Amino acid sequence: QVQLVESGGGLVQAGGSLRLSCVASGTIFTINDMGWYRRAPGKLRELVADITSGGSANYALSVKGRFTISRDNAKNTVYLQMNSLKPEDTAVYYCNAEVETYGGSGDYWGQGTQVTVSS
Repeated sequence: QVQLVESGGGLVQAGGSLRLSCVASGTIFTINDMGWYRRAPGKLRELVADITSGGSANYALSVKGRFTISRDNAKNTVYLQMNSLKPEDTAVYYCNAEVETYGGSGDYWGQGTQVTVSS
């Protein structure tokens, strides 16, 4: 069993910053890609950023240059540093991880953390 727990969401004014964290726990052999997705009200879930186990990152165009994804493999943790936040960044942010356990591999999701950016 694998659990992903996010933290760090909240309310911030436009132009401000937040840092999200996501810790994976359970019977983990290794974690491949980790990423952050978001779902804004009335919209589909979209990829924000993802990162390989080797540290190669990929960003949505809407956040490139403002957000930075990073990970600590020893702590099974992925981070999302969000700077210059805009009201359109308001969404529930979800952590995702491709995890190999001793029983097989799977795609896991956190419960989500709300980010609200006021204008």
